Amino acid sequence: MSPLAWLLALPIRFYRRFLSPLLPPACRFHPSCSSYALQALHKHGALRGSRLTLWRLLRCQPFHPGGFDPVP
Repeated sequence: MSPLAWLLALPIRFYRRFLSPLLPPACRFHPSCSSYALQALHKHGALRGSRLTLWRLLRCQPFHPGGFDPVP
């Protein structure tokens, strides 16, 4: 993982460790959006991984059916 991708993953890891346990499970996708983001950053690097994560977060809304959505 590149240093920039590692840096971008820090807030995601913070969310997963400290904030996510306090919230009810509500993700409509599998894997969850935070898992998807970490996988995308690890697999594709900072630029493309961030773009894939942003696209996933934009689709995470009540009018999208969700489902299985692996990192390409």
